[in-house]
Amino acid sequence: MSAIETMAVASNDEYTAKICGHCARAIPSSNIDLHYFHCSRNLEKCKICGDMVPKKHAEEHYSNTHAPVSCSLCHELIEPDNLDAHKSQKCPQRMATCDYCEFPLPAIDLFEHQEVCGNRTELCHLCNRYIRLRERSAHEVSCNGVPNTTIESSRVAREVERDRARRRRPPPRDFSTRRLLFTIAISGIAILLGSFIFQAKPDQDQVH
Repeated sequence: MSAIETMAVASNDEYTAKICGHCARAIPSSNIDLHYFHCSRNLEKCKICGDMVPKKHAEEHYSNTHAPVSCSLCHELIEPDNLDAHKSQKCPQRMATCDYCEFPLPAIDLFEHQEVCGNRTELCHLCNRYIRLRERSAHEVSCNGVPNTTIESSRVAREVERDRARRRRPPPRDFSTRRLLFTIAISGIAILLGSFIFQAKPDQDQVH
């Protein structure tokens, strides 16, 4: 074998890669033994993310990267990678907006609020009907704009009937005032009669 062929074989051996049994990285064959010794002694594989980290910094790596953190809204412990999604989509204390009145409130209270808010009614100015807010979108699609004269007529009729009832109702009597005046009158008469009787009695005594 010539010197050029020998150098080529040596060169190929030097750049032939082997996989480290500890870190699974491709390492040149000429360095594999030294690398494996250093790698297995100083590094360990993170069980969560799979990164190779120095053994002396393994706990720090876990604390800074993978340890659950407390949600600032509901204080539930969440993995750091899921914290943003939790706050925006799952946290019960995140702010949500009512579909009907657009009032902001915690998501945990949204369902109960919308059950009440959605049952409120609003007058449709096209057909003159009162529509529940939860049905407003569907009504706007199907509304033909024809006024509901039956509802309007019945409303007017109710108002006329209430007005007639108010007119037929007699004015309230102030019984307490009349009773007071009657009592005062009786008392005055009794006092006058008593004074006449007492005046007449001394005159009769003088005659005798």
